[in-house]
Amino acid sequence: MKEFWKLIKRLVRPYMGSLFGSIGMNMLSAIFNIFSFALMIPILQMIFGIDQMHYEFIPWDNPEVGIKDKLTENLYYYVSILIGDFGPSKALLLLGLFLGLMTALKCACYFGSAAVMIPLRTGIVRDLRIMVYNKLMSLPLGFFSQEKKGDIVARMSGDVGQVEFSITSSLDMLIKNPILILFYFGTLIFISWEMTLFTILVVPLMAWGMSAVAKNLKRESMEAQVKFGQIMSQLDETLGGLRVIKAFIAEKKMMDRFGKTVNEQRDATNRVALRQSAAHPVSEFLGTLMIMLVLWFGGTLILSAHAPFDAPTFIFYMVILYSVLQPLKDFSRATYNIPTGLASMERVDKILGAESTIVDKENALEITDFKESIEIKDLTFRYPDGYKDVLKDINIRIPKGSTVAIVGQSGSGKSTLVDLIPRFYDVTGGSISVDGTDVRDLTVRSLRSLIGNVNQEAILFNDTIFNNIAFGVDGATREQVIEAAKIANAHDFIMEKEEGYDSYIGDRGCKLSGGQRQRISIARAILKNPPILILDEATSALDTEAERLVQEALDRLTSSRTTIAIAHRLSTIKNADEICVMNEGVIVERGRHEELIALNGYYKKLIDMQKL
Repeated sequence: MKEFWKLIKRLVRPYMGSLFGSIGMNMLSAIFNIFSFALMIPILQMIFGIDQMHYEFIPWDNPEVGIKDKLTENLYYYVSILIGDFGPSKALLLLGLFLGLMTALKCACYFGSAAVMIPLRTGIVRDLRIMVYNKLMSLPLGFFSQEKKGDIVARMSGDVGQVEFSITSSLDMLIKNPILILFYFGTLIFISWEMTLFTILVVPLMAWGMSAVAKNLKRESMEAQVKFGQIMSQLDETLGGLRVIKAFIAEKKMMDRFGKTVNEQRDATNRVALRQSAAHPVSEFLGTLMIMLVLWFGGTLILSAHAPFDAPTFIFYMVILYSVLQPLKDFSRATYNIPTGLASMERVDKILGAESTIVDKENALEITDFKESIEIKDLTFRYPDGYKDVLKDINIRIPKGSTVAIVGQSGSGKSTLVDLIPRFYDVTGGSISVDGTDVRDLTVRSLRSLIGNVNQEAILFNDTIFNNIAFGVDGATREQVIEAAKIANAHDFIMEKEEGYDSYIGDRGCKLSGGQRQRISIARAILKNPPILILDEATSALDTEAERLVQEALDRLTSSRTTIAIAHRLSTIKNADEICVMNEGVIVERGRHEELIALNGYYKKLIDMQKL
């Protein structure tokens, strides 16, 4: 429970008004409930005619009479006056109406306590989802290379949903039930401390039974949520790899794999559900056992020669005792739900507690323009979870306005190198500087504002063409977007669509061809108008015609910018000012196209391989 209260302290702070409102309403509800049940005593006395005594009013300031005797005697006194003035039948009707009024007030307070908690419950879930999403936005790319995307989605949906179900739904019970239990037990002690002492001695039996059922519930809930994350990961992999699955006739293999994971998740969920389902019958049985023991003990007291109370008071005591049982059951049910929510919250906290290594230094500098050069000096890099350097001893100087191409076989470190310039990762050794200032001394936002990216895979969003092109520029006008699209050779195919720039392109641009997606991506970079441009094999996945159109757009885009281009098709970088040839994380050759051909080395070998 200590973990639970820490969690509540983190999440409930903005909603203290709702919390205190619920506490106040629940206290009033308990008070009205006790008074409504207290009216049963005189009603029963009248119905069965078992009380013909004469009562006198006892002054409230009389020190010789206890508060309990004052309340009882004066209540009976007012009821006897009521009977004398209106007769037994009308007095009974008035008492019944008063009972109805107390019950209505109790129900109104009960509703009010639930109503004021709704903004708190829904607000906590909203805040949690926003916190997780904002944290994901702040984490470096290295975090996502170590986590499965499907598992992250599962934490955002399944785990946050479980927190909503088990913790926020339990919060109301944890506020209401202790108040009811406190007021009801106070009333029981007021009526008879002997019987209440006996009752309290029986309660540990219930607590022991509940703890036995709830044992290991958090661990089993964690296992179920991990399996759910695996299901989401497999689903994500399947949707992303359907073409390969069908091409290799692997449908049966994937179905068996998915079915195995789903069955494991079902078994884990069954174990949790069985323990949770045991809560009600176990608490019902233990509650009935407690009532039976108290009935025996109370009946023995009444049948004795010196009974501490009469039969109607004993009935009132039993009604209040039975009223305690439901809050106790709800409280125990909350203790079952909380471990499952804490298990889910633990998984969510792995995201919220993840450290972002790409952060601004204190007093980091703002850079507003690119004036001289980018310099990569003695650079080495190793991934956070890696065991060896993937880049070693890299030295490159990129003057403003020049084009530097990076070529090499797959896995040679080309993409990793260009990812270090906008600080998607931080270098392990050496430095990258822009205009003489280390990129780690610049604010991330100002550094990335100078850089535009066009990737091999055009990353688009399920939105309109206009919004995709204007994605990185606040307040872009339609004229600016159209101009960027024209430069990117995209305007013509956009206008052929029924809704033009307002056409939706589907999930990841699935309604567009590869060349069209790439030209939209280039238009987005053109609109941003960055002084530094990174091209990561932007034409490698296109057919000849699409490549021609995209290459024309790229030529316009790079004509007035400093460009770092990763090239798969070497014919596209013949005019680069410098070509750096990489192999296994090291630059093995460098120079212009003609110089490298003359060397008859590694670059020439790559050229010859593409001619085959």
